[in-house]
Amino acid sequence: MKSKLVLQVKGISKTFGPVKALAGVQLDLREGEVLALMGENGAGKSTLMNILNGAMSQDDGDIFVQGQKVEITSPLEARKLGIAKIHQELQLVPELSIAENIFLSREPRNKFGFVDYRKMYELAKPYLDALELKVNPKQPVKTLRVGEQQLVEIAKSISMEAKILIMDEPTSALSNTEAQKLFKVMKKLTASGVAIIYISHRMDEIFALSDRITIFRDGQYIGTVNTEETNMDQLITMMVGRTLTEMYPVRESRLGEEILRVQHLSFSPATRNKKSLTDISMSLKKGEVLGIAGLMGSGRSEFFECLFGVHPKSTKGEIFLKGKAVHIKNPIDAIRQGLAFVTEDRKGQGIVPSRSIGENMSLPLLKQFSPFMLMNKRMEKDAWQKQMEDLKIKAPSFYSLVQQLSGGNQQKVIIGRWLLTKPDILLLDEPTRGIDVGAKAEIYHLINGLASQGVSIIMISSELPEVLGMSDRVLTFCEGQLTGEFSKEEATQEKLLMAATLRERREEHVS
Repeated sequence: MKSKLVLQVKGISKTFGPVKALAGVQLDLREGEVLALMGENGAGKSTLMNILNGAMSQDDGDIFVQGQKVEITSPLEARKLGIAKIHQELQLVPELSIAENIFLSREPRNKFGFVDYRKMYELAKPYLDALELKVNPKQPVKTLRVGEQQLVEIAKSISMEAKILIMDEPTSALSNTEAQKLFKVMKKLTASGVAIIYISHRMDEIFALSDRITIFRDGQYIGTVNTEETNMDQLITMMVGRTLTEMYPVRESRLGEEILRVQHLSFSPATRNKKSLTDISMSLKKGEVLGIAGLMGSGRSEFFECLFGVHPKSTKGEIFLKGKAVHIKNPIDAIRQGLAFVTEDRKGQGIVPSRSIGENMSLPLLKQFSPFMLMNKRMEKDAWQKQMEDLKIKAPSFYSLVQQLSGGNQQKVIIGRWLLTKPDILLLDEPTRGIDVGAKAEIYHLINGLASQGVSIIMISSELPEVLGMSDRVLTFCEGQLTGEFSKEEATQEKLLMAATLRERREEHVS
């Protein structure tokens, strides 16, 4: 017997200027189910979720909640209707405590109207316990790691006791262990009748968690299938309108001389939300794609930051570029030495959302584009247009605001920015996180093209198939230490996972 419908979307359309974001889409959600919503970046998923969450209004179409037609005019109205959204981009206030973020604008108050902090801390604890997040509710959010902050975002939405929960890439910043905790909570929620719309580009999660899958493409509804009756090939064809026979394109590796050598690098962070590094030594050749695997919080991102001069006072060790010892004191030094760094946090550290595509691309090259104290607009625009064409950035023009782009196109803008610096070494930290299969394939081809041109690439990824499919060689990190090195021929998922948990398992054995 089918569960009752708790949400119906009929004929929803939304236009932004000349762009048709949604064209008469439909969707239905049943009590106690997980409905996966899939599609390429720009397919309209986030637009519909923002409409359901009250962040924007539709131009046409109707929404029914529990069989009643509703007008969702604000997030507060959505909350009253029992709809809550877990955002992919964190909606937290760093300076406030964990509990204050969970109950922001819903703080418990005493009889005098003042915030009852003791009660708020007590109320926050069960939600943190449910996610097995062992932190003090009084602790400022800014002291947490990105994965822990994502769990706070999840706790905030769960605390609203919604009957319809929208999860937009909830595991994008979580370690595998943290994700498993979330999945346990999801099972408890659906068992109690909560219905979940789950957006993710991770196929393994979709097949493990969902009951049904709805597909959007180019702002249109393509279809809905039962999860147990479909497969990955069918979903990809529905999403992109074509098959992706070579997800990881073949590249003939032509490695040159050693371009980078790191010896005995160590890092002692001043804050808790950074991982220390101990005695890291490695090398990189010209034209090589070097993969780095490891669990979230293993020190991978900190290694990139140290190479790029983000923590000069806390970093020890030696760095050699083209055989010459260098002292990188700040990111400007790193750029001058031929390094470029695409960070993991696209929103927080990558883009300037309120600025145009072109302005975002020009950020590291302002002096180059203004050789005589005035901006050379023609040179700048020519560079912008070339990157737009080469990277196939989908936007009306380079004057379009970056915040209006899909995640995949935002990532291309960031990569385009760094390619304008003509780097010798490109550091990519989770370059395909939160983007669709079509955009992933384009970035894979881009990586291969750069490597064939002699650019050396170090790529961090939490997706082991991606590391294996793209790398000439793989390093593994665990708890701030380098625990393994594998050639392309000898690397397997099992070997990488074993090495990536090596130090953790040793510590468990000792204890």
